[in-house]
Amino acid sequence: MLSKKSKDIFQDYMPGNICFGCGKSTKNGLHIKSYWKGDVSECVWVPKSTHQGWKGIMNGGIIATIIDCHVMGTSMAYAYKNENRELGSSPEYKYATGTMKIKYLKPTPNNKVLLRAKVLSYSEKKVHVSCELFSKGEVTVIGEVVAFRVYDSSKEKNLFQI
Repeated sequence: MLSKKSKDIFQDYMPGNICFGCGKSTKNGLHIKSYWKGDVSECVWVPKSTHQGWKGIMNGGIIATIIDCHVMGTSMAYAYKNENRELGSSPEYKYATGTMKIKYLKPTPNNKVLLRAKVLSYSEKKVHVSCELFSKGEVTVIGEVVAFRVYDSSKEKNLFQI
């Protein structure tokens, strides 16, 4: 796991991000931190007691949020990696969720989890990513997400304008 100050944290290169899950300065947010470990992106996240659905079990909506946010960061970082560019270089890209399919295999204890995401396919407009959530070394949730590029700072017209 990288330190919170590592230069390799994807979310540190998402300026203006106010997302509840991955905005690095969002008050009371989840503040996930994603990074590369080989060809797979990882995120280690520790929930609070307020992230429970039932006593001792992580809330399914929180799980979906951390998977979604981890995959959006992974999609952005993969685009830079695919272009042999450093995070934070221009042009800047932003991604948004197109589709998300979550399979809850078993209840996830409200303890530290590891997310591992792998890009299945990539094009300039969309990224297809699979993500597994591990609790105590066991996969408890599998997500499959399609992310759409909604912002490219080199283009005049974008799907998403700030």
